[in-house]
Amino acid sequence: FFLLSTAKYGLEITNNGPITTGAQATVHASLSMKNDSVTSNLYHFNWIYAPLILIEKSEQRLNSVINVTGEFPGTFPVSVWVTHRNCWSCRPVARNVTVLQITEFITGNLTIAQIEDSRLVTRGSSSSTGAVTRISFCLHDPSHYFKSASFVYNWDFGDGVYQITKEPFVYYNCSTMGNRTVHLKVVAEWEQIGSILHERETKQKTGDFTTALELLDAVKSINVVGSRETHVMENLSLSLHINGTPPLALCWLIKAECIPLDGEKCHLVVINGSCYNLSHTFSDAGQYCLSVRVENGVTMLQTYHEIQVWPTGIHPAFFVLLCVALVSVILGLVLYTTFRSNTQQKDLVEVADFDFSPLSDKNLSSHSEPGCGQACCRSCFLRSSQEAARESHELLHSFYKPVKTYTV
Repeated sequence: FFLLSTAKYGLEITNNGPITTGAQATVHASLSMKNDSVTSNLYHFNWIYAPLILIEKSEQRLNSVINVTGEFPGTFPVSVWVTHRNCWSCRPVARNVTVLQITEFITGNLTIAQIEDSRLVTRGSSSSTGAVTRISFCLHDPSHYFKSASFVYNWDFGDGVYQITKEPFVYYNCSTMGNRTVHLKVVAEWEQIGSILHERETKQKTGDFTTALELLDAVKSINVVGSRETHVMENLSLSLHINGTPPLALCWLIKAECIPLDGEKCHLVVINGSCYNLSHTFSDAGQYCLSVRVENGVTMLQTYHEIQVWPTGIHPAFFVLLCVALVSVILGLVLYTTFRSNTQQKDLVEVADFDFSPLSDKNLSSHSEPGCGQACCRSCFLRSSQEAARESHELLHSFYKPVKTYTV
């Protein structure tokens, strides 16, 4: 459509072509005011459409619609200008023109959709290998010219596979990656009464359509290679390895939590390989998440990579060593305390091993007499005798008399 603007008015004109010969096309014109100062008076729309044939015309305050048809193929300009209804000699307030295309063939277009989770997803001319692809023909017939016609569709998928259907769609599945050109020949037949002999005659129209089909490998995996820990103000480098057919649209974002990137602002790059390197420097410590989304026109995949950012100079190994040292010190103190307690209890219950045999008494008296006879007074012998008697009474108290053995 075209839009012609003047200082005060705007005139928009559109048509619903292209159409086939014999069908009807609708041309619509709409007048608009550019500011509120213009008064909305009555206007008249003047059309020029020759050599097309006018079927119907309607007009309302600021709108006008005409239906035209053509018996010959070609491109035909249709123009309109608007004047004040009560001023035929006045200059037009606005004018515009549109071009209507008429062909002798069937008009329409081919669409490609991929079936995902029982849904039809349209991704232009691309589809995934191994997935079921639906190729459909959409007939463009705004005036229902072919309402009584029957159609036959001849499909050529460009890889030696042909198919004939009576439905305007077909399902195709291919596991080989590459580019293909799908051809479709449409044949329409219907009966109508002849204009001269008034007898029923069979009419036929055909149409040839082509579309490109690009089969790509789906994005199967995203592998993030790199450390999950870093420090504040340190450069963290990560490598993304993608299993999928390029070109790939890669979108990544680092935030405090993992989030889906549907409609989210992110760093968008287009890569022609399977690897992408990114680097990032964190200004604050904490827990972060790298969200990655990759798509190649047929599939989309998203993954996440958690990152721990530590304050400067602090490393997790430091905490591990500190914990090990603390446990070692506590264990050493426990072992030392236990060992010392056992030693003290053993010292308290240990009894000296005295030998009270007569031979020992003789040896003891022989050793004691020289030390006490000359240097000590008689109290030394008395004290020694009393202590010996007390020790004998306390240590050797028994219900039986000890047997002394004398050695000759």
